[in-house]
Amino acid sequence: MVMITYLEIKFSYFILAPYVDDLIITGNHSSTICKFISRLNEEFSIKDLGHLSYFLGLEVAYMNSVDSKPAATPLATAESFTLHGTLLKNSTFYHSLVGALQYLTITRPDISYAVNQVSQFLHAPTTDHFQAVKRIIRYVKGTLVYGLSFHHASKPLLLGYSDADCARCIETRRSTYGYSIFLGGNLISWNAREQSTVARSSCESEYRALANTAVEIVWITHLLRELYVLPPERPTILCDNKSAIFLSQNPVSNKRSKHIDIDYHFVRELVSSEKLYTKFVPTALQLAVIFTKSLPRSLFESFHSKLHVGPPPVRLRGGGEGGIRDKIT
Repeated sequence: MVMITYLEIKFSYFILAPYVDDLIITGNHSSTICKFISRLNEEFSIKDLGHLSYFLGLEVAYMNSVDSKPAATPLATAESFTLHGTLLKNSTFYHSLVGALQYLTITRPDISYAVNQVSQFLHAPTTDHFQAVKRIIRYVKGTLVYGLSFHHASKPLLLGYSDADCARCIETRRSTYGYSIFLGGNLISWNAREQSTVARSSCESEYRALANTAVEIVWITHLLRELYVLPPERPTILCDNKSAIFLSQNPVSNKRSKHIDIDYHFVRELVSSEKLYTKFVPTALQLAVIFTKSLPRSLFESFHSKLHVGPPPVRLRGGGEGGIRDKIT
């Protein structure tokens, strides 16, 4: 686990993220960072590798722009899976492939939904599940250079998209929910997961997704406050279900909403205390939909490009291991 600490000196600060003997250093004052590195070098043998290029298995590339290109989808349109079918004789390889794909979702949000679907059958994978995994790998093979791109934003608004696909699982009728959270237009957090209980209505599944998105945004606001980069404007969550939006903005609780009482009060308190906005967004502009269902190729490519997932102009090159990874002024 990476532990982030910060040291404040007068009106300057820098952030130190250590992992064993690897360090990332960043801050808002170059001389303070240089002094710290010099002092650290007096006590330990270190190597400054310059701008961040490789850390914890992740590669970072710096570029002026990112272009998109067509690619196949990781899952067939409206594809769903069941527990029935011919069981794999040896599921070890299946576990290994899915585990690797789960790690890849750290930088590839476009495969999050597909990986979540095949991960639900690790206990008893069938040949159909294995075919789905191979399709994901074929998609990854054609998009090997794809990754997330980040750009400087003059207005760092914290914006979340929340979505749910009611009763998506044909075996359990549990809904799949997902969210995507942007800071200044840059995707910083996302999730695709099956809800732990069966929703009795689309409003309930959407509202539970809204509550989970709110929890993540609250955590992010605490982190940004510690890093002195909390946006001045309150966060906003966009949802394409008008009933869920109505519940979040109006102090009304009746017998039809008592079964989601805890989530209702949690989100309502955030909205009423003006710590959170909830707004309606048309489904066509709902960027979280890519985390709740398999889409046709045209829609899939449109949504993942809006997540800023695509190929860089040049292939990534990894840096060496160990030492100080970054010095940003």
